[in-house]
Amino acid sequence: MTGGRPRRIALACQGGGSHTAFTAGVLARLLRADALRDHEIVGLSGTSGGAICALLAWVGLRDGDRERAARLLEEFWRDNSARSPIARLQNVGMVAAGALQGLGLAPGISPYAIPRALGGMDQFRALLSRHVDFGALTVDSAGEHPMLLLGAVDVLSGRFRAFNSRQDRITADAVIASAAIPTLFRAVRTHGGTYWDGLFSQNPPVRDLLATRPDELWVVQINAPAIEREPRTLIEIGDRRNGLAGNLSLHQELGFIETIDRMLADGDLLPDRGYIHTTVRIVEMPSTVLPRLIGSASKLNRDVLFLDGLQAKGREQADRFLAALAFEHAVDARDADAVRAATTEEARLVSVAPFRDRADEPLRGHIPALLDGTFTIDPTRKQVAGDRATWTLRLHDGPAAAGQAEAEFTDGRVSGLRLGPVPAER
Repeated sequence: MTGGRPRRIALACQGGGSHTAFTAGVLARLLRADALRDHEIVGLSGTSGGAICALLAWVGLRDGDRERAARLLEEFWRDNSARSPIARLQNVGMVAAGALQGLGLAPGISPYAIPRALGGMDQFRALLSRHVDFGALTVDSAGEHPMLLLGAVDVLSGRFRAFNSRQDRITADAVIASAAIPTLFRAVRTHGGTYWDGLFSQNPPVRDLLATRPDELWVVQINAPAIEREPRTLIEIGDRRNGLAGNLSLHQELGFIETIDRMLADGDLLPDRGYIHTTVRIVEMPSTVLPRLIGSASKLNRDVLFLDGLQAKGREQADRFLAALAFEHAVDARDADAVRAATTEEARLVSVAPFRDRADEPLRGHIPALLDGTFTIDPTRKQVAGDRATWTLRLHDGPAAAGQAEAEFTDGRVSGLRLGPVPAER
């Protein structure tokens, strides 16, 4: 709660084709979480596959029905998976062609060289319409429902466009425009423009989402910000290039929010000028869940087991995110009992400078020291839940001004905590 009212949450879903089945798993789990019943979802945004996930959740939330929103996500991805023998064969061919093109072993084919009836756009529109009654969606100029933003780019003018449910009528074509990868689909003419996939603009839209004045912005990030080893093969190079391009606008927009948050905290900006603090939280898709042999071609993969597996990983990551929230809130509240409840009995603590050196000691034995006020969680820096959860800390004693906490989780509780310096790249 914030000042006696529910915390206002905005959700932003990065694009990534079939990989956004992971996003569906994350959102479905969060929508059903009892811990978030006192949070108000005030806006959603998405690009490409993330736009589809945001749309489906938004349709359920318009009616105030979180369970329906979660079901819509699951039902769409079940319907989208290749289940029939013909669909499975087509899927294998599509993924193989994408992989070969990535290696330069097969020529690309312009979608304009393929007859419209075979191009897939009509099938995609029919798929969306089976799950969303677009005829019932009107412009919400009064702001009675959460805001929905779908990112796209006008290929002719080069202007970024976020279809806004409070200004535009959300149509199937608006969704398809956000997902119109130019190597697969023709540009979509709708809402007075000619649009390509929003991966080339805002991935996902964030800036306009702040108009909902959220207390927190939660981002589901598909493209890994960091990888463990240097890409060497053409597949690896192309996959990394694709991921970096997809993260560019997101990093810029989140960096802007963090700058505003720091200026507010330092008193360089005043809330009476219309600026508000927005805590940023990121749910990352672990790169380890994706196949390496075919690279970004796996974003075309509609195999049932692959999509089901991504949704399961999304649910797991959402549980890790919720556990991180519970631990953070307990530390912020200086509640020793809540911290103990948020950690496993066997949890271990390791800390190095700028913290006191501790070498693999029982975490619960150091709870009083962790809550003694020598540090606080820095709300102006993003909290990230990936393979681990990380927070930036403000230190109130000693020569260093900041440190970092990194937590591991087992069965929804912290099983390991490491305190140390902030990495240089942060």
